[in-house]
Amino acid sequence: MKSRKFLKILLLLLICTLIPTYNVFALNENEDKSSESTKNKVVYITFDDGPGGKVTTDVLDTLKKENVHATFFVIGSQIEGQEDILLRMKNEGHSIGLHSYSHDRGKLYCNNDNFLNEMIKGQEAIYKVTGEKYNILRFPFGCNNMSYKLTEELVNILHKNNFKIYDWTLDSGDGANYKSAPETIIKKACKSDDNVVILMHCNFINKTSAKALPSIIKYYKDNGYEFKTIDESTPEIYKVIKK
Repeated sequence: MKSRKFLKILLLLLICTLIPTYNVFALNENEDKSSESTKNKVVYITFDDGPGGKVTTDVLDTLKKENVHATFFVIGSQIEGQEDILLRMKNEGHSIGLHSYSHDRGKLYCNNDNFLNEMIKGQEAIYKVTGEKYNILRFPFGCNNMSYKLTEELVNILHKNNFKIYDWTLDSGDGANYKSAPETIIKKACKSDDNVVILMHCNFINKTSAKALPSIIKYYKDNGYEFKTIDESTPEIYKVIKK
């Protein structure tokens, strides 16, 4: 009997030595849960070419549902008849910027005075509805496009008139390819950089952009990004290409 008892004890000790051990600890709520949390990851979702009827309304509905604010660069000539959409942008806490009055390449890029006047005219159209003068702007087609390359001269003119310039760091591709499937837009609009300024569009034709937006927001929420809007305190985004 003693020998059997001894064998049982010996077998029990052997089993214990084969079971791996684990370090167990409690994580302080104030401690970082990962190295990623030490990074200040920010995303700016921006929309050009609005207001655009139901597309813009659908975008605003999604932003409200997700409690996210965005930046809208508005075309002045499209405001008439859509004043309620512009006011909704303002009242729901979104940032509003200028995207010219006409969005016409010929009028915008024939000379610096025309470009400035287009922005001032767009600013006035927004002011009539919102009672606010907005000074942030985005060049239609970007500040370096097929029709124009940004110069220091125009930068100085815009700054002298209290305007600030904002391009983007990530193009969703929904401008040139507005018929792209939502999945294509989502793929192009999701990136892992710490600071991302996404170019999207909310014109009448950008139906798939509105459909892609919930998944884009989800990606950045899941990856710990803070959502911000562009205002006059945001560092400008533009590049003067040396000739």
